[in-house]
Amino acid sequence: MKAPRRLITVVAIAAATVTVLTGCVFKGSPDQASPGPSRTPVTDGVSEDLMPFYGQELEWESCKGADSGSYDCTTVRAPRDWNDPSAGEIELAVVRRAAGSGDALGSLLVNPGGPGASGYDLIADSARFAVGSVLADAYDVIGFDPRGVGRSSAVACFDAAGTDAYFFDIPAAPRGTPEWEAELTARNEQFAAACDENSGGILPFITTEFAARDMDLLRAVLGDEKLNYLGYSYGTFLGATYAKLYPENVGRLVLDGAIDPSVSSLDVSATQAVGFESALRAFMAACLEEEDCPFRGSVDDAMTDLGTLLASVDASPLPASDGRRLGADSLMTAIIAALYSQDNWPILRQALSQTLAGDPQTAFLLADFYYARTPDGQYSDNSSEAFRAYNCMDYPVENDPEAEAASKARLAVEAPTVAPYWEGVDACAVWPYPPTGTRGEITADGAAPIVVVGTTNDPATPYEWSESLADQLASGVLVTREGEGHTGFQKGNSCVDDAVEAFFIDDTVPEDGLVCR
Repeated sequence: MKAPRRLITVVAIAAATVTVLTGCVFKGSPDQASPGPSRTPVTDGVSEDLMPFYGQELEWESCKGADSGSYDCTTVRAPRDWNDPSAGEIELAVVRRAAGSGDALGSLLVNPGGPGASGYDLIADSARFAVGSVLADAYDVIGFDPRGVGRSSAVACFDAAGTDAYFFDIPAAPRGTPEWEAELTARNEQFAAACDENSGGILPFITTEFAARDMDLLRAVLGDEKLNYLGYSYGTFLGATYAKLYPENVGRLVLDGAIDPSVSSLDVSATQAVGFESALRAFMAACLEEEDCPFRGSVDDAMTDLGTLLASVDASPLPASDGRRLGADSLMTAIIAALYSQDNWPILRQALSQTLAGDPQTAFLLADFYYARTPDGQYSDNSSEAFRAYNCMDYPVENDPEAEAASKARLAVEAPTVAPYWEGVDACAVWPYPPTGTRGEITADGAAPIVVVGTTNDPATPYEWSESLADQLASGVLVTREGEGHTGFQKGNSCVDDAVEAFFIDDTVPEDGLVCR
């Protein structure tokens, strides 16, 4: 399947290393403590047809978070179709951690990316980990599941067994043959039909534009005149879309690990593949310095040997104890999952060492983390389903054989290890609803300064996208983190952290072009 449909993701990126080892620890049951206060909704200028939503009074109940903070939970009603607010409702799940100082500067909404990652879980698992102690003390930190995601009105497709088969079953036909393409297309058709049948009629309305409109609703019912927002990865596209729609409501926005809204799905695919190839080479350079590295020689030698390993499991998949078989697609998913954070490199070394020895267990651990699959074979969230729904509605259909051929030629040169397992059958070609999204530059004229953070060797959202978004935004300010891994804030770089925190706390706009080494 094409990379934009599968690989633009965060999978709780900020917490990737911790989550892969420990899992979620949030307890969703109500507590006995009194919930925090509700503020008066902000309804100035709201049209009559939207007043039932913007004017709603929230009912909070206390709920337990993973730390000692004060957590409250609520549900917000939103229009199912923002173009026709009378045509039904959806629900948005929201969790709030009250400012540690007891005197909040306002609300700070956070989105971990995806599309499809749960902002609710990110904040409930630990708001201080997600945004840092400084911001958790200063703001009421708000986690929410966008429409289609998690605890909100959610996309649902296969059951666990069907999801296993969809992600992990290996086609009978050889890769790249017409029979292989036909088998994958049939699977995609079955998946799309299941999503349509089981999602309660919401699939046509799972779009980034509608999710951004939901954020303005959240801002208003939380009682904030302006939106303060921290968005990671896909969350940068969500935040930029908000700024385009509501420039006058932009407060302090930080967009970390940016997606370029003007880039086509084909270009996204190619650029991401090159980004992961670059990150993989950086991993190999570090691996070769370790005693437990399973590769030898130069980086080029190691990449060639990894390519041989991928081809080997593609031809002869490795059986696991649970009955699944590790083929090249699942091994590549495991590699990609680990490359989001440099902290995951040791477990990637282990996974590749064991795979070379014929043991796929650690590789499956990484792949399962990517797909939110638990050890008992269940799935802890619907991030993959929501991911598909958003991307199939957001990205316009492309059918340009010349451009596809040029992209394939580029990948053969710039991403030779990743390329054979990157391109394939477009799963969105059989989605039951046509896409409504467009691709184009976002300028957000009239918005307050918006800070864009980019990391120079970010594999998932390559640095050039952060540069481009900062240039597009009329009020964009670029902060650069030199280093490895996805996103830049809360990654151990005090220069980035200080700049972001000063912006949110004191409204001190960083110097445009600040480079943090």
